[in-house]
Amino acid sequence: MSRTLMLDQVHALSKAALIGAGTLEESASIVADSIVDAEAEGIRAVGLAYLPYYCRHVQVGKVAGEAVPKVKQTGKAALMADARNGFCHPAYVEGEKKFYTLARNCGVAGFGIQHSYAAGVIGWFVDRIAKAGLIGFCFTNASASMAPYGGSKALFGTNPIAFGVPRVGKPPLVIDQSSTATARVYLVKKMDAGEPIPEGWGLDAQGKPCTDPKTVLEEGSMAPSGGYKGGAMALLVEIMAAGLTGSNWSFEASDLGNDVGGPPDIGQFFMAIDPAAFGGEHFSSRVEILFDAMLDQDGVRLPGDRRHAHREKAAREGVSIPESLFQTLRDYARGEAA
Repeated sequence: MSRTLMLDQVHALSKAALIGAGTLEESASIVADSIVDAEAEGIRAVGLAYLPYYCRHVQVGKVAGEAVPKVKQTGKAALMADARNGFCHPAYVEGEKKFYTLARNCGVAGFGIQHSYAAGVIGWFVDRIAKAGLIGFCFTNASASMAPYGGSKALFGTNPIAFGVPRVGKPPLVIDQSSTATARVYLVKKMDAGEPIPEGWGLDAQGKPCTDPKTVLEEGSMAPSGGYKGGAMALLVEIMAAGLTGSNWSFEASDLGNDVGGPPDIGQFFMAIDPAAFGGEHFSSRVEILFDAMLDQDGVRLPGDRRHAHREKAAREGVSIPESLFQTLRDYARGEAA
């Protein structure tokens, strides 16, 4: 059985479930915004399906639902936020306006978040930066799930990077990709279904290709995207997200895949660039020339276009979720889930 929810109902259910689990109302509303966007854009594995993890982690103290983030300016074009082991989304929103002002005043600005939790879909952040008329970057680490290239022991997280570019009269260009061959949630989904994973997604304890998701998750390592190139990107993200913010390296963070070990204490780092400070008034028209040249070839689409199409459909028709998931989230909203 399934149930169809309109996007405003997705937000209401998400917010209520987070509050029921022990999250402050303001923080719950912001995190719910990110859940709505994930559902609307078709990234269902980290939408409502992932929300029970958030709620459970609030209950066991892996994320501090009642945390109030604190933001301070640490340089002429630098901000730092202390998420206080709470969700990173409220910490970002707390410093967002100041971040954009610094970028416009200085041409470039950086914004780090420390003592943080998983960021979900990081395209959510760069989309907001781009809608403010700025070019955005986001880096985040996570608990260890991928070995460095050539190794066999998990050391890096999935370590995604996202990039957003503003467009005049059109939704931003958004690129959001992990350093691993796929996201960890898809391995968990395959394991729960008792299905093998495609070759190239994972490695066993000896660093050999493996198609058993349980072995990969419990004994081995997720495979890097593009071989050594994915391994290098994971290292870059690790330094930007954890190194610059003074957060835990991925191998020091508690496992985000379970309920034990306390807060992961990971980090996020954002950059915003004012195109006018470099490309002047012609930046927008010039990038459209590039995009048009790409789209002139059959079979080519811009990154993020599929998400925009999903969003338009979801706004009209809502999204369908399993009845069992709806009941679980309703139990959290009522304070009845444990």
